[in-house]
Amino acid sequence: MEINDLTPAERRVWQAFPKGEAVDFREAADEDSALGAGWGPERTVRAPVLRALLLDGPVESGEVAALKVAGARITGVLDLRYATVEHVARLSDCHFHDVPDVSGAQLKYLNLTGSSLPGLASARVRVDGGLRLAKCRFQGPVRLGGAQIAGALYLEDAEITAPDGTQAPVLQLHQVTVGEDLCASRLRSRGEIRLNGATISGSLRLENAELHHPGGFVLNAEALEVGANVLCRRLNAHGRIDLRGARIPGRLDLLYSRLANPSGTAIRASSCVIGEVWLRKGARMQGMLNLRRSQIEHLNLEPEMLPDQVRLLDLTYTSLTPHVPPEHRLPMLERDDDTFDPHGYEQLTAAYRRTGDDHAARLVQLAKQRRHRTTLAWYGRLWGHVQDATVGYGFRPMRALGWLLSLLAVGAVAFSVHAPPALKSDEAPRFNAVFYTLDLLLPVISFGQEPAFAPQGWQQWLSYVLVLTGWILATTVVAGVSRTVNRQ
Repeated sequence: MEINDLTPAERRVWQAFPKGEAVDFREAADEDSALGAGWGPERTVRAPVLRALLLDGPVESGEVAALKVAGARITGVLDLRYATVEHVARLSDCHFHDVPDVSGAQLKYLNLTGSSLPGLASARVRVDGGLRLAKCRFQGPVRLGGAQIAGALYLEDAEITAPDGTQAPVLQLHQVTVGEDLCASRLRSRGEIRLNGATISGSLRLENAELHHPGGFVLNAEALEVGANVLCRRLNAHGRIDLRGARIPGRLDLLYSRLANPSGTAIRASSCVIGEVWLRKGARMQGMLNLRRSQIEHLNLEPEMLPDQVRLLDLTYTSLTPHVPPEHRLPMLERDDDTFDPHGYEQLTAAYRRTGDDHAARLVQLAKQRRHRTTLAWYGRLWGHVQDATVGYGFRPMRALGWLLSLLAVGAVAFSVHAPPALKSDEAPRFNAVFYTLDLLLPVISFGQEPAFAPQGWQQWLSYVLVLTGWILATTVVAGVSRTVNRQ
């Protein structure tokens, strides 16, 4: 392209390129690039001119050539497909008339901060430095699938929407590789963000982001791998978040977040390996929470944030905070489609024991037995009720003493009113109502009272009841104590 074919605006850019000088067409620093369609020819630069500069622009000895343009209206398609660009490209606060296409290109550095674009085609692009899309406004999909970015990817304060009826993701980042952080704080999107199989050496940052896609995915990040954290503090997400199979060695931070997908799953983090999960101080989640088969070192979970449906089957965690009474934790184990999961109760028990709260651990085990009872046949449920009423399945042993003293009092009073006749009056010991009752209640110990006297009438029926109750009480005590010892 000859310089004589250039417009005055293009000539300014062409002449500034060899020395890497910046060309600023803006009339004010706070201009809105979304209004750039109305900018005149004095601010209009054709995309082929920019392409010619980046691929084969003039250079000067001792200078570093670079394309630095701000506030321009760029017409035509900036086509850099499969090109190798050795120069820095900074097109900030510009208005693009057509979708730039850098698919398969190898770039040194690309900065589109503050620009307005109808979309971005950049699948499989390779960037040796960083890729800056901060404060950009995209009116169509941003395709970065398979991209390799050696530095950081910046999407802070960006806004991404798509035409009504578009089903494709508005931000495609599947299989992307980012050498540093993926910064998307305060990102606003309407549609699906796809991060399947992405690898981020640093952290994924979504603080204060607003993701909106009711009934669909707002963040689809299956098999995501990060080197540090996923930071979503104060995230406002209306749609489904899917992190199945993710690997997050640091923390998944969802403090102060609002997660809503009333018609389905709000967040799915199943089969994940995560260092810490922080889910506190936010609004109550709307939709299902799925943590099945995940391994979490520390679970910082506030019961008040849990939704009506929780999936915790085979969830493994080492510690659980904040420390609250088990009555606040147990409901989350009962919201898994009425499925009895003994592993969940064991995990909660272990968490309380690690903090030294043995009383809370026993209450969780008692709740486990009661929940298990609902899965048994009628005779199993009946026997379970007996064990629960007598000794609390062995976790309330003092209740057995209460039953024993109560039955002893009833028997002692009943047999004191009228002593049963002796079988052999000349050989029988002196009758003692208390020890006679103990002989009936205790199946192993004998005080010599029960075989020497023969109750009659209603006393005989009372003795049958005491003997039967004594055996039931002894059996439940042995079963309960054995269960408790085994758990220890």
